[in-house]
Formats: sequence, C-alpha cells, structure tokens
Amino acid sequence: MSKKPTSNTQIAGNKKAYHEYFVEEHYEAGLALQGWEVKSLRAGRAHLKESYVLLRSGEAFLFGCHISPLTTASTHVIADPIRTRKLLLHKEQIGQLVGAVERKGYALIPLALYWKRNRVKLDIGLARGKKEYDKRATEKDRDWDRDKQRLMRER
Repeated sequence: MSKKPTSNTQIAGNKKAYHEYFVEEHYEAGLALQGWEVKSLRAGRAHLKESYVLLRSGEAFLFGCHISPLTTASTHVIADPIRTRKLLLHKEQIGQLVGAVERKGYALIPLALYWKRNRVKLDIGLARGKKEYDKRATEKDRDWDRDKQRLMRER
C-alpha cells in the first residue's frame, strides 16, 4: 500500500478511473522498462487512459499503457508503444491481489505513473466498478461541495 504521488513527480494519471470505479486499496509496483521508454517517460509521453492490469501465472502485467517513443532516443530499436510491461511486486502482494480479483470480483486499475527515487512506479488500485446511479451520486456530491464552498465564501 502506498501514498498518492505528488504532482511534481507524476508522469501520467488516470482521472477516468475514479469516475468509473470505487478504489478501495492502493498498491505500488515497479515496472520493467526498456531504455527508450525511460527517456520517453522523462519527457512525459505516457498515457494510462485505456490501460489495465492482468495477473497471469503468478505475475502481474500492464496492458494498454501507451508510451510514445522519442525519435531521437529509439533510433536503433524498433519501439512498440503499447507493449505488455511486467510489473514488479512482492509475492505476498500478488497473492493478495489474486485472492481479491478471483474470489471477490475486484478489478486492478492503473491510477498513476510517477517517479520515486529515480525509478518509475505505478499506483495500482484495487477497485469495484460503479453503477450508473453511483456515478450520478458522486457527481451530485461533488456539485454540492462546490456550492457549499461558494456559499461559505459569499458570507
């Protein structure tokens, strides 16, 4: 479990995840990356919008994360921007995630990609999907909080 990354270290975020899911737990995972991917991440060229995490044979993988290659960094390598990337987690964490996903019906959602001590980390959320009425209720609460703040300022 980890804290939410600060804005100055964040590379990419997934705002849509909080709209679509109830995030109950956070896990921090490292990524197995190639050199051109790290250079692209330093330039901030990553998108998590359509990505997801799958567990296969005791390992975790990130699918659908788009890291755009830099033309200057990947001249001798054939870069695949949406390749499957292995996530680095402890065995106990993977065991907890397998239990939650297979038995309890949770989903693993990538929430943020960020730097931590010169290493790229991925914030994974253990989440349940929201129904349409849950999304409307969240939106209603957010609007009410905004109106409350506005009313307090006017006084």
